[in-house]
Amino acid sequence: MAGSKKAKAKTEQARGKVKEATGRAVGNERLEAEGRMEAARGDARQAKEKAKDVFKH
Repeated sequence: MAGSKKAKAKTEQARGKVKEATGRAVGNERLEAEGRMEAARGDARQAKEKAKDVFKH
């Protein structure tokens, strides 16, 4: 279960970075902002999973 959540975090980070780069390339500020938000959500999810791992061990 935890592995799938970690994978989801990585996917979310990557998807966010792609959206951000695409938005920057085409000059779409909204898409760029969405990408930053999505990447930040992925970062937060990853940090949460890492914290849970620390307390398990």
